[in-house]
Amino acid sequence: MAGTRETPLPLRSALSSDASWGYDGRMRYHKVGRVAALVSPLLFACGDAGTATDPTLTSSSAPTNPSGDTLTGSMTTSGQPTTDSGTPTTGDDGGNSLGTGSGTTTQNPSDPSTTVDTTTVSSGPSTASDSTTTTTAGDTSTSDVSGTDGSSSGGPPPPMCTEAECPMGQFCNMQSGLCEPGCNDDTDCNDATLCDVGEKVCKGCLIDGNCGLGTVCEGGSCVPGCNEMQPCQDGLACCSGDCYDVANDPLHCGGCTACALPDNAAASCTAGVCGLGACMGDFNNCDKDPGNGCENDGTCECVPGEKVGCYTGPENTQNVGVCKGGLQTCNAQGTGYGSCQGEVLPGPIDLCANALDDNCNGAVDEDPDEDGDGWTVCGGDCCDAIGPNCLNPALVNPGAFEQGGNMVDDDCDGTKDNAVPVCDAGLASNSNVATDYAKAIDLCKFTTENPPQSMKTWGVISANLLRGNGAGAPDGNAKSIRDGFGTGGIVPQQNASLAVFSTGRAADKNDANPGFAAFEGGQDLTSDSGAPADWLAANGNKFPNAPGCPAAASNQANDSIMLKIRVRVPTNAKSFNVQMYFFSAEWPEWTCTAYNDMFVTLLDSQGAGNPADKNVAIYTTQNNLKYPVGVNLVKAAPGLFTQCKNGQYACFGAQPYPNYAGCTGVGQLAGTGFDGVGNSCNGNNTVGGGTGWLKMAGNVKGGETMEIRFVIWDTSDGVYDSLVLLDDWVWSVQASQPGVQPN
Repeated sequence: MAGTRETPLPLRSALSSDASWGYDGRMRYHKVGRVAALVSPLLFACGDAGTATDPTLTSSSAPTNPSGDTLTGSMTTSGQPTTDSGTPTTGDDGGNSLGTGSGTTTQNPSDPSTTVDTTTVSSGPSTASDSTTTTTAGDTSTSDVSGTDGSSSGGPPPPMCTEAECPMGQFCNMQSGLCEPGCNDDTDCNDATLCDVGEKVCKGCLIDGNCGLGTVCEGGSCVPGCNEMQPCQDGLACCSGDCYDVANDPLHCGGCTACALPDNAAASCTAGVCGLGACMGDFNNCDKDPGNGCENDGTCECVPGEKVGCYTGPENTQNVGVCKGGLQTCNAQGTGYGSCQGEVLPGPIDLCANALDDNCNGAVDEDPDEDGDGWTVCGGDCCDAIGPNCLNPALVNPGAFEQGGNMVDDDCDGTKDNAVPVCDAGLASNSNVATDYAKAIDLCKFTTENPPQSMKTWGVISANLLRGNGAGAPDGNAKSIRDGFGTGGIVPQQNASLAVFSTGRAADKNDANPGFAAFEGGQDLTSDSGAPADWLAANGNKFPNAPGCPAAASNQANDSIMLKIRVRVPTNAKSFNVQMYFFSAEWPEWTCTAYNDMFVTLLDSQGAGNPADKNVAIYTTQNNLKYPVGVNLVKAAPGLFTQCKNGQYACFGAQPYPNYAGCTGVGQLAGTGFDGVGNSCNGNNTVGGGTGWLKMAGNVKGGETMEIRFVIWDTSDGVYDSLVLLDDWVWSVQASQPGVQPN
């Protein structure tokens, strides 16, 4: 009806007051109303264009009314139901309204010629008839919209739904008035879902609290995750929104921090503690120390601390006699085993009288002498066979002397390189005990002639002070023991004392017991004798003299004295040497005459290479010329007679008188009694001269018993005395060149 408005009944009262509304009418009302509500804004938007198209709409949704019937009906674009006549109700006068009761839509836009087509929508397939509405300013005309059966759809709107009336799985849409698929509370959802009442949709969760431990709500679903309000499952910890097994995950071990990567290995996590994982490549953790990773590039030889049996002795000796195996322990790095601990190896010898097989050869208490040195193992030989600590068995036994500096216990006394005790201190200067003179020259070890084998060591057996022929006592003043000689620096060459023997007084200017007497002019002692018979016979019963010098006037040993020492030679000795210093008042005027005094050292030994006449107090030149020790050494070679005054000598002999230039000075003569002014040879006028210290050597045979005789005498008369100093006896394992040599 043009120009009129009708006020519709409320929706639910309209549906209930008009029983003549059928199923089709109700659905048409509601559906058309829904379509109008959607289309209305579009129609307003298109009003300025002047022309609107005529769309055909089809809906497949099937909402229900409370009675469960499908409804069809019309609504205005504002969502308001139409009146019985189909005219829509507007909210104010002159406003636009859309009525769907007759299928006609009337608008009053600014453009009066606008035409809008509408379509009747039904729940089933249908074809809507088109009608055109023309609107002009101040006038509105409406054409009817026919239903599918060609009749007009009129009557009241269907009733409005309530939530109580909607079945499970639907909710009451307050706009459409229908029960539609969705939810209003959790009872509309399955057990595992919850209702989002805002969106009317069933979801897996609405908040994190709806999810289990270790999951959070995202997009309506529980997904793995965590936060401060949503913790992880027991045993897991939340790190940056994710749950981790901090007891076993190396990247989150004991907390949210990753384990440091060990050297050459992966990390591991056990009970929340970082550790060493699998080694990389060929690397291995041989030392079992996780702190340094897999430190060994290669296979491990053993497990650190592992112990295994071991034996390093010769084959077939383990478990024989005292020999047994031990244990060796794998080192801390696992790269190898240490030394064999606790093993017992064969001893170098079989210990005596202990009822044990110490060398593990199957025999008990052996007593061999494998090196043939006369000393058996049970006799005290500590080196009877070659071994790691025994390189020269024949030189090592209780009869040997201790050779200093070779780090060998030569004498088997249990100490390496021990020195022979000093024995020359505190000796009386005028002693009449012959062994004191042996001590004075540093022969400090003593033994007996025929001791038991176990006591058969080297040493002085006996000593005697005699005249030159080996019989009778010498003059008591011809010998002494001194701590030096003169004031020119002559001192003992070893230890505290030296021995002095003379054809006059054995004293310097300052000595007593015996006291000093001048050497030039000299003392005619009462100790004349024959010369040593064996030596004299070996020289044709004549005293040998230096080449070119006259022979002695007699073979009598005037004012003679002899020190004779009997010694068991050390088993390892091949030679000895002793220091000597010869002085004579015959220098310079009586040199190379028939009066030259003699000093001989006669060696009775089986040692090889000694002189035939036994005298080692001799100098042999390269062309085998021999010069006995005395003033005539000035004719032999430089360095043999050095403490003197250079110049003419032998001026009491035959002319022409020779000159000597081998003297190095007279300083050591000071205070000796050979330093004063005496007879002169054209200005060469000292009382005497000396050789300086010379080394005198001879060869011996190890283990033998030898004798050595030191003899000095005046030749052809008993005046113009001579003197000799002796000191520093030394054994040697090397053979020597017998004779005297400058030091």
